Order: sequence, then C-alpha cells, then structure tokens
Amino acid sequence: MNYQVAVRALCEFTAKQGDLDLRFTPAPTAQEGIAGHQTVVSRRGAGYLSELTLAGSYPGLMVIGRADGYDPELNLLEEIKTHRGDISRIPDNHRVLHWAQAKVYGWLLCAELQLEEIDLAVVYFNVVTQKETSFRETFAADELRQFFARQCDRFIAWARQETHHRGARDQQLQELTFPYPSFRSGQRQLAKAVYRAARDGKTLMTQATTGIGKTLGTLFPQLKAMPEQQVDRLFFLTAKTPGRQLALDALQSLRKHSETPLSLRVLEHIARDKACEHPDKACHGESCPLAQGFYDRLPAARAEAVAEQWLDQAAVRRIALKHSVCPYYLSQELCRWSDLVVGDYNYYFDMSALLYGLTVFNDWRVTVLVDEAHNLIDRARGMYTAELDQGIFNTLRKQAPATLKAPLDRVARHWNALHRDQTEDYQIYPAIADLFILSLQKAVSAITEHLTDQPDGNASALILFYFDAMLFCRLAEAYGPHSLFDITRHPGTGRRTLSTLCLRNIVPAPFLQQRFTTAHSTTLFSATLSPAHYYRDLLGLPEDSQWLEVESPFHADQLGVSIVRNLSTRYQHRSASLQPISELMAEQFAREPGNYLAFFSSYAYLEQVLERFQRSFPDIPVWSQSRSMNEGERCAFLARFSEHGRGVGFAVLGGAFGEGIDMPGRRLIGAFIATLGLPQINPVNEEMRERLEVMFSDSAGSGYEYAYLYPGLQKVVQAAGRVIRTTDDQGVVYLLDDRFGQRTVRDLLPRWWEISSCVYSPAN
Repeated sequence: MNYQVAVRALCEFTAKQGDLDLRFTPAPTAQEGIAGHQTVVSRRGAGYLSELTLAGSYPGLMVIGRADGYDPELNLLEEIKTHRGDISRIPDNHRVLHWAQAKVYGWLLCAELQLEEIDLAVVYFNVVTQKETSFRETFAADELRQFFARQCDRFIAWARQETHHRGARDQQLQELTFPYPSFRSGQRQLAKAVYRAARDGKTLMTQATTGIGKTLGTLFPQLKAMPEQQVDRLFFLTAKTPGRQLALDALQSLRKHSETPLSLRVLEHIARDKACEHPDKACHGESCPLAQGFYDRLPAARAEAVAEQWLDQAAVRRIALKHSVCPYYLSQELCRWSDLVVGDYNYYFDMSALLYGLTVFNDWRVTVLVDEAHNLIDRARGMYTAELDQGIFNTLRKQAPATLKAPLDRVARHWNALHRDQTEDYQIYPAIADLFILSLQKAVSAITEHLTDQPDGNASALILFYFDAMLFCRLAEAYGPHSLFDITRHPGTGRRTLSTLCLRNIVPAPFLQQRFTTAHSTTLFSATLSPAHYYRDLLGLPEDSQWLEVESPFHADQLGVSIVRNLSTRYQHRSASLQPISELMAEQFAREPGNYLAFFSSYAYLEQVLERFQRSFPDIPVWSQSRSMNEGERCAFLARFSEHGRGVGFAVLGGAFGEGIDMPGRRLIGAFIATLGLPQINPVNEEMRERLEVMFSDSAGSGYEYAYLYPGLQKVVQAAGRVIRTTDDQGVVYLLDDRFGQRTVRDLLPRWWEISSCVYSPAN
C-alpha cells in the first residue's frame, strides 16, 4: 500500500532549512492570496490551465497536488506566490521551498505528458502594487526526475515508518483491553455510548458525576473505535491544566496494562509562554539560539520524538534541548505526527486554532473529546470577543511613526464621536458605527504597509494594537445577533473622557458550528451538562446530537442535602443573612468536626460572613480565598484540607475552588452554598437575556434561564460535587437560600440527591 502525501507537505518535510524566524511581517491574508492567484491567472492566455491536478508514484509513495498554472503553448509551468513589500525580503529558505514545489510539479507534468524538458517559473505577485516578478528556468525532464527521486528518498523512510506505525497502532488498538478488572458503576454505560457515537459519527453530550472515571471512560472507547473508523487523530481538549494531567494519567494506565508496548504517540501540547526557554529573546535566529538553524536540526529531533512516543511536556522539552531546538515549535511540528494530542480548548475552537487548521489542511478524520465541557460556552465567548482601549490607543498615537499619524488621527476622531453623546458610563448600541469600522480598517491597512516596508524596530505597542484591531475588524464583519457592541466610558487625564469598545460574543454557535461538523465524532462530557438544549443551542451542536445522563455511582444516603427554606441570600437580604449563616455553619461543625467549604456569590459577601463568623465563633479555624491568589497561595489554601484537619474554608462560587479539585475521604466532609450562583443583573446580562429570549424562542428554555439560571445552577452543582468523590465518601451540603426549593431550580439538581428541607432557628 502506497503512502499518500501532498506536494506541499512533501517539500515542507524535505526542503525546509535554516532558521526559525517569527519576526512579524504582514503576509497576504487568505482572501488576498486567492485574489492574487486569480489576478495572475486572468492575465494569461486563453489556453492557460489553472489548478492543474497532478499525481505521480514512487516505490511505496503516491505524490499528489495541484499546480497553480501551465501554459501548453509556452510549455511553462508556474508556481504562484503572493507577498507584500520588497521582494528582496523573501528569505532564501522560503525561495528554496518554492522552487522545490515547482520542480516536483514540473516532474509530475513531464511524466504525465512525456515531455523531455519544461520551463518552470516561480511568480511572486505583490498584492499591493499588483506587480508580478517572475524567476524562470528551463529544466530537462531527467534533471527533475532526479530531484523528485531525492525528495522521495528523503521522505520514503519516514513514509514507511508512518505506514508501519499506523498498522501497528490500529492492530494494537483493536486488541486493547480495559486496564482494570471491571468498570466502575456507570463507567461501562458511558464507554458504550462514546463508542457508539464514534462508530456512527455522531456528537454526544454526556453528563456523569465525578467518581465514575469519565476520563478513562471516554478515552478507552474512542481509542477502540479508531481502527474501524479509520480515524487519523484524537484530540483531548481541556479547559484547565488539571484536566490535561488526568488525561495523561488515564493514558498511562492504558500503556501500563497493555500486554505489548502500545504503539500510540501521545503529545501534551502546551501554550508557547509556558514552553519558552528564553522569554527575554525574540523568535528568530539572530536572537534565540533555539531558533538558529531550527529546520536543520528539526529532522533529528522529530525522529527521536516519534520513536519515543510518550511526549508529555517534560519529554518534549528534554528532546528539544538535546537537539537545540525550540520546545514549543517542536511540539507544534509533532502535532502533525501524533495520534493523540492533549491540549487546551483554544487549539481546536479558536479563530486561528492550530489543530483545526491542520485537520482541514490535511483532510484528517478526527474525533474530539471535550473535557469539563460546561466551561466551553464562556471560553468560546472569550475567543470571539474583541476589545479596544482608548487609553492604550492614545499612548500608541504619540509613539507611532509619522506615516501613521493621519490614519490613526482619523480613528481617534471617529472613536471620540462614538461616546460623545453617551450619558451613561456603560451603554450597549444596536449596531457598530460603519464610519468607525471603516477608519479602523484603513488604519490596519496603513499599519500593514508600514510593517511591510519597515519590519524592524517597531514598538511592541504598535504590533499589539495591530493584532487587536485586526481581530476587531474580523469580528465586526461577522457581527450579528450572536454578539453585542458596547462602550464603557472612563475618565482620562484632565477633563477628558476615554472609552473602551467591546465586540462581545454571547452565542458562540455560529463560530463553533463548523468545528463540530468537521470532526467525525465529538463527545462533550461533564458532571454538569444539562439541560441538553442549552448547550446544543449556545455551542452550535448538530441537531441530531445525542444526550446521555450516566447513572450515578453514588447513593442518596452518602450525601445529606438540605435546603434552608426560610433564608434568603438576595442582595437586599444579605445583611440579615450573616448571623443565620454563621450559626448554621457553627452548628454543623459542632455536630461533626472536620473540613468544610463555604461558597459565596462575591468577595464582598464572603468577607462580610467571614468577619461575622470569626467574631461569633472565634474557636473554629477558618481560611479564605482572596482576590488574585497566585499558584502558591492556592496550593496553601488546599493544603489546609488535610485528612485530619478541621475548619472552614471560605471561597467564591465559580472560582478556583468551585470545580476541578479533588479532596476525597475526610479531606472535605461538607459544603455550605450561600447563593444560587446567578450572574449579576447588569446591562450586559440583561441584554443577553433579551437577545437569548428572541434567538431561542422555540427552545425549551427562556432568556432568563439561558442567561441566569442555567449558568448559576451549574456552578452550584459543581461546588457541591467537591464533597463526594468516591463511593466510600460521606458528607453534607447545605443550600442556603429559599429559592432552591422552587420546582424549576430543584429540577436542575442531580437526580440522585435526596433533598430535605430545614428551617433556621435562631440560637438562644
């Protein structure tokens, strides 16, 4: 069986050389590139053939691609490349790559038409000046055949290795067995549903309580389904670092219990700032030693990495430093050759997502696992939101080159006009001002030309504004009911008023829909993933998405859940709630001393209850979450929950300690939740409520439920889920608000809970 490779991929593998150079110079956009190719083709004669499909074989290899254009009358094959600025700035290693592609296409055409020689040209088209610069040479067919053979020889060993690896991988995955004697309660049900979804190419949402082993229960069936479904890659996507480690731990258990060494390349891909070895240096060979000669040393590093197969963060770093290459960009290269990539949501769902881009370019068949999927709505909203700060912009204007003064001044005038008549500090507008967007687009074009002509010596503030402005313009083009435009005014120097402009996404579905469609199968899983229609609507999941609530392994007698029905934590009742909450917590602590977590809706509320509790019950140990805790402080907070510890930790609902932490046994025996977790009533959330009411009027939920109730109760259930972590745990949860007794609220709480009501009685 021949290994199939695209011409571009073949040449990038065999002909790339020299430094890694990420100095920013504007390149044509995809749209400009397409338009540039069309312009060049339109200038050719009537018999000119464009997008010419070519294919050729080499022992063990099939090479395919589309040549940009061929003129039969001139016997001229052209490789067209678009660019900006002075053509002399195109690096030599890029030119070598361009000629390599032209030569491979040249041989494929000679072989197809039985030509003895052919003229090849690399045509550089300037998208600004519309000028063509052509470099043309005549090649004998035999010379091109030899070049083609050299490229294939360099790749064939890799291709054979990849073919062998794929066969061994699929064979072993077919024989893969579950690493433990039996499934946990509910885990088999989960695994079966995930396997069927992967088999049938469906999207699955599954809600499963912590403790059944969701990570292993989703990874194992997905891996088993890969051979039969001819899946190329599996992406395990997480919201936070602990999720990555859980996935790696589950995969290690599969490796350890496999009868033969598991031929599965697992890559942990982390953010660039976390992988960077020289944060004080720029990403190019003249500054960073790990960028210098990167592509010359990459083949050896890549070969060692794929042979090692287990590529967590530490392994990638070790291999990269051994070969003196950048760990992050080695990892980025390894995304092309790994079977399973563990990484953050943004690598598949962001606007410029690496894994999604590779999937589309290589036409991969992929399956996706989305861990703690309840986080995806807010994370995706952030991905498709853009903000511009006028204070930062004004500072940039003072430092900007003279050539940019006029376009930036034009932006400033239209910006000031936006908020000139605004009477409130915060205001939502029904539409984006066209004149402002037009001025911003012209400024982006001007900065693009400046950076093209003068790529060196530019202030970082200019580059950052450039990226922010481009994103703002891109999202403005996609503006619709799924987003809103708002302006926040704030005081500037003297009597001046400045503002922050925000294009705020509220429904990510239009942006994410294609991501789900592209994947062969996606499974989203979490302990809080209901109601199904809420996630389906906001994330843009396919209409035929399946939903499963996995049977809980826990029993009602493990967790005592009480609603205090004569207590209100509404804002107007908070001062009256301080003493009752303090006394309830103290009474429970006296009945059963141990470790408890108390959750509140805000730091202000937390601090009020904490002050009252310490004053009323000074003998009970307490510790508290504070604003902007660093990693060390968070670890110290969690360390207080020891097996034999006693006290109450105070935390904010929805914060760092409301989910993603594991304190089984006596480390945590109870939680007090003094809020429904409802988002604040403010102009943004009210506008969101109204928009969602209109957009999903035919759905089962209302705008209030979509904007307030569902997000709030999801945080409550996540926080309560910290108490019971194993089938041996015992604990209590107090829901401290009378609204928990409402039918619409109780219906959103876990079905396995047996909820009782109690009445607060003041202490004598």
